[in-house]
This record gives sequence, structure tokens and C-alpha cells, in this order.
Amino acid sequence: MVNLRSSRFRLGGTVTLALAPRRTVLADFVPGALVRDLTLVVAGAALTGLAAQVALPIPGSPVPLTGQTFAALLVGAALGWQRGATSMLLYLIAGVAGVPWFQGGTSGAPVSLGYVVGFVFAGALVGALAGRGGDRTPLRVVGTMALGNLAIYSVGVPWLMAATGMSLSKAVAVGVLPFLLGDALKIALAAGVLPGTWALLRRR
Repeated sequence: MVNLRSSRFRLGGTVTLALAPRRTVLADFVPGALVRDLTLVVAGAALTGLAAQVALPIPGSPVPLTGQTFAALLVGAALGWQRGATSMLLYLIAGVAGVPWFQGGTSGAPVSLGYVVGFVFAGALVGALAGRGGDRTPLRVVGTMALGNLAIYSVGVPWLMAATGMSLSKAVAVGVLPFLLGDALKIALAAGVLPGTWALLRRR
């Protein structure tokens, strides 16, 4: 008999095998429940804020090249869709409210805020895909992270157009094209980090 709620299998009415809880994302290996989740959400937002301080200005673009995109996608993959999206929502709300952890130690509502709004959707999307195995192999990670970047741009570019009055072609030219090489490098890094972490956990 199989009891799905307790994850126990009873064989022949006498022997019961208890299965470990199913682990779907990396954060599920951290013990605890509510305290764990709150800690991971705050830590994910803080990591993204820290990565945002690694910023390189792009000539002619109001959007700098930062490490926060990589951090946001990594947080989504590691924490899962609920915690990942919540972590990015915390990062967004706190930054708008005055916490100086946007790029360059800024806060408020810069013209690039749309990209940060996109982090919330990307965190949910990447987290959902990771929960379905999208972070287990390098090829899957490439697809997962590419979709996450697309989610960020799908919000960031229209926001940039509305904030600056740019045309679509201009917004893409200054808000997407200069970052594609950096995105590719970040995706390649994630394709090594995430499957490598899973490999280490399997060995344990």
C-alpha cells in the first residue's frame, strides 16, 4: 500500500519503507521551514544587491552592465519559484523605498527600474523551470537562463521606452544589444555552477 502523504510504502503488510522528502531545488536541502525560507529570501535579495554594485557603464546607454542579473537568475534557480520571486520582490520594494542596493549604491526609481521589475517574473520563471529539472544539466541551464533573461527584457525594454520616450528600436539598441555578450558569459557560468552543485549533492 502506498501512502502518498507520508511518502511511505508498505510491503506485505509488515515492512514499511519511509522515503526521504522529494528535493526539487537546491534550497530544499537547507534544514528548517519558515525560518529557512525567510532567511533565504532575505539572503537572495542581499546577494542581488551586492552583485548590483559590480557595475560597468555602457556608453550611450542609461542602463549599466551589472552582476545583479546573474544573481537574480541564480537566486530563482536555487530557491524555487515562490522563494525566488519573493526574494526579488523584496529587492525591488526595499530598493524603491530607499535601501541603497541598486547599482552604484542607489535607490528609488531609476529609468532602469523595469529590469528590476523583470527580476520578479524571471525569478518565478527560472525557479519553476529549476523545480522541473531545468538546472540539472548544462544544456537545460542554458535554456532556463535564456528564458529568464527574456523575461527581464520583456519588462525592462517597455519600461525604458516609457521612462525615456525612446522608440522600440532605440530601446533595444541601448537596453538589450550591449548586454548580450555579458548575458552569454553569465549563462555559461551558471551552466557550470548549477549542475556542478547538484553533482556534489548527489555524491553526498
